[in-house]
Amino acid sequence: MGAHRPGNGSGRVDARRDAQSPFAPASSAFDAGSGFGPRAADAAPDVGVSAQPLTDNRVLPRELAALRRAFELSARGPADDPNPRVGCVLLAPDGGVIAEGWHRGAGTAHAEAAALAAARAAGSDVRGATAVVSLEPCAHWGRTGPCAVALADAGITRVVFSVPDPNPVAAGGTQVLRERGVEVIGGVAEASGREALGDWLARQVAPLPGEVGARPQVLVKMAATLDGRVAAADGTSRWITGPAARDHAHGTRARVGAIVVGTGTLLADDPALTARLPDGSLADHQPLRVVMGTRPVPDDAAVRGPGGALLALRTHDPAEVLRELSSRGVREVLIEGGPTIASAFLAAGLADELHAYIAPALLGAGAQAVSGLGISTITSALRFHIVDVHRLGDDLLVVARPCPPG
Repeated sequence: MGAHRPGNGSGRVDARRDAQSPFAPASSAFDAGSGFGPRAADAAPDVGVSAQPLTDNRVLPRELAALRRAFELSARGPADDPNPRVGCVLLAPDGGVIAEGWHRGAGTAHAEAAALAAARAAGSDVRGATAVVSLEPCAHWGRTGPCAVALADAGITRVVFSVPDPNPVAAGGTQVLRERGVEVIGGVAEASGREALGDWLARQVAPLPGEVGARPQVLVKMAATLDGRVAAADGTSRWITGPAARDHAHGTRARVGAIVVGTGTLLADDPALTARLPDGSLADHQPLRVVMGTRPVPDDAAVRGPGGALLALRTHDPAEVLRELSSRGVREVLIEGGPTIASAFLAAGLADELHAYIAPALLGAGAQAVSGLGISTITSALRFHIVDVHRLGDDLLVVARPCPPG
């Protein structure tokens, strides 16, 4: 388990998957005969990961099934622990399951070490095996030793993991493994892995400039045409994307702590900023509705209707918004726009993840998805790496994260 570290050299995700609505009934994530699936005696608690099948053409189907199992195992760890909840499955060269493990909390064996210990206790040989882990193996000495070293020393020859560890304390897990001749495939089904890590991952984002301590994780959402337009020349924007994409976006609203829009979007579109189910009813969780800008919120605005509480912040400063939301205990923020607000968070380096819903349509004119980034040459472009791609009806959702500097 990587206690904490950004995944250097973990590779870029080229995953593509058909994604159903997050409100659709859950179905089995495992193919028949995969060797996984809920066992009555030891079924893991619900890990909160969407039930759609995982896909990634860099890994084998049995490894994807093992990764889903690792997500389930991770949910057995304590939710309020300072360490992340991580699961690990060891696969024999023939695809059979050798052993499983999960992290039981700070000071106990990490998931990889627990799986290796279970294999030893059973008298199983792990040489030539594959370790499938929900979080990048760590490379640092803490109360337990580095998982990357333990795996390599045990004879593991291949490691598949989901989420690169974002905390620099555990730097170098992927590098350590590769230096020891272990094949590493990282960033597999990262969006699902991030769901499994939940609040712990939100606490790992970089603090605000000049400050210490955690700030909320920021997701910037945009829905655009193929030519990057978020509205037509006459200002109309309903609807650029189809029902499946909009249902998915409502699923994201239903898990974040707050939604942020600017007064321009509020006055132009009058959004309710609610999280709704496909039948139009309100979801159980409603995020805090935040409007930033100096213009007042009209008395009859939709954001004053049923839904989450309303917070009007008379500022254009993204850092000030995050500071206020952090003081209210918000850990994940969804930036819904418009382009001016999205661009402000991007330009300030305060966007941790980009959710770009792309519709197969062209407008040729109208508002662009982003503007005013202060970029004048291609070498200064804000670069992202793609961590997941979902097909939602005729639309695509691209999930991307900023590339590290340099």
